[in-house]
Amino acid sequence: MARHNLGTVIRFEVGRTLSKPRFWVAILAVPALLVVIGLLVSLSGSGTDASTAAIAKSRFSFGYSDASGIIDPGLAAKAGGHRVSPGSGPAEVRAGTLTAFFEYPATPAAHAVRVWGADTGFVENGRYSAAAQNLLVASAQARIGSPALAALAAGSVQTDVTTYDARGAVTPGLAGVIPPLLYLLLFYLLILLLGNQMLSALLDEKENRVTEMVLTTIDPTDLILGKVVSLFVVAVVQILVFAVPLAVGYAFFRTSLNIPDLGLSGLSLDPQRMVVGALLLISGFALFTGTLVALGAAMPTAKDAGPIFGGMMILLFVPFYAVSLIVTDPSASIVQIFTFFPYTAPITALVRNAFDNLPLWQGIVVVAELTALSAIVLRVAVRIFRFGSISYTSRVDLRTVLRRPSAARADGAARRAS
Repeated sequence: MARHNLGTVIRFEVGRTLSKPRFWVAILAVPALLVVIGLLVSLSGSGTDASTAAIAKSRFSFGYSDASGIIDPGLAAKAGGHRVSPGSGPAEVRAGTLTAFFEYPATPAAHAVRVWGADTGFVENGRYSAAAQNLLVASAQARIGSPALAALAAGSVQTDVTTYDARGAVTPGLAGVIPPLLYLLLFYLLILLLGNQMLSALLDEKENRVTEMVLTTIDPTDLILGKVVSLFVVAVVQILVFAVPLAVGYAFFRTSLNIPDLGLSGLSLDPQRMVVGALLLISGFALFTGTLVALGAAMPTAKDAGPIFGGMMILLFVPFYAVSLIVTDPSASIVQIFTFFPYTAPITALVRNAFDNLPLWQGIVVVAELTALSAIVLRVAVRIFRFGSISYTSRVDLRTVLRRPSAARADGAARRAS
């Protein structure tokens, strides 16, 4: 009978959620918006490229003064420039007889090149600074004489870095960080999209005053487990709805939608980090789901439960105040606290796992901790709902609920009798 009830709850909750138009509108809005933006960018890309090229190739006459002695007069003349006295240059631009004027200081490396120009629009005004810089760089390179030395002086040096771990194996670098870091993105998406639904999972029955009728046919444990499992199913549906269109668009329409090449073929999948990340995602999601369900069961209305959701969201972002330490100094005390405190552990551990500074034993401890606490929280949620199922106007007293089961049942019976 219990299995039958559990299956009934799961089918009912999943079916009810997936049959709501607002559910599909909410989760399809983001992929649809991304597609629309991609199409607009693709359609306007050619026009933007042409406009940018036209601005870059546009020539204009300008005057310049050179206190540094670096500017090559021949290069300046080819670019459309001629010498002007420093005192008259800005006045000529203001009067409209000169398009632009560049004043090169004695030490351009230490002082800014001053530029005056006729206003041609916010975007096109940028061509003046670009032209002044290009002329200075070209003149400096001409003085050096060697293109290779000029490139080195400009800092145009590429490096190809290879690093090895303690076992002598080549480490993947950023290519190994991105795949496990996707678990963190999924965790945030699921909590933000399903958080309110988790909190109100038991509030529909309480607000509709049907909890007593429900509990005559379904055990509270089956009801809550069914709702939690339903949330997991809905979460999987949302992941697929987000991931499938993005994957299809990237695989087959990347060129037409002007999507940049993310270099996904070079990504490295570390089995240990991927498995640990998946377990952290599941156990962390279970803990937050159970906690929000339990807190929602203790509240009489969704309005009363609203501030709780805000507090839980704050806990999700607290670890980011120490993200630099999480990445660079995982042994710091605050990082260790965030790693093992249950409600900051999922985020902290997922970041550390992605950057490969979470030892396997710590990952196992965090997963075990989150899993055990999730089971405890669900048991508490069952007791809260069992005890406060008819608490329609006031919050459930958690101190009473957390006392011995017999005392809790006695108090609940007394409240029903009254």
